[in-house]
Amino acid sequence: MMPARSSVSAGIPSSKVKYSKLADSDESYIDLQFKKSPPRVPYKAIALATILFLIGSLLIIIGALLLSGYIDVTNHDRTWPVLIIGILVFLPGFYHLRIAYYASKGYRGYSYEDIPDFD
Repeated sequence: MMPARSSVSAGIPSSKVKYSKLADSDESYIDLQFKKSPPRVPYKAIALATILFLIGSLLIIIGALLLSGYIDVTNHDRTWPVLIIGILVFLPGFYHLRIAYYASKGYRGYSYEDIPDFD
């Protein structure tokens, strides 16, 4: 035989639980609550992307000059790491600068929200 159900569920008596009926119409919504505010421009992230882009470009140029022999080097095993590090630093800077440029021009699918912010 099963015990009778009590009116107390999880320690709360049923007389203390307040329910409210949902509205039948959508009149309680206004258009302003669905309007998106214009995104903030992440200036710090764009500055960091610019710095990464410039440092990466410089390292790629130096690595290419070392590799081609235009800059004479005694240890040739140091040319490839300069080139690889330059590429690894250049790529994220270029990617985020491209997103910032397209977002500033207003291209569809690009927004400042796609750039990570530090705030």
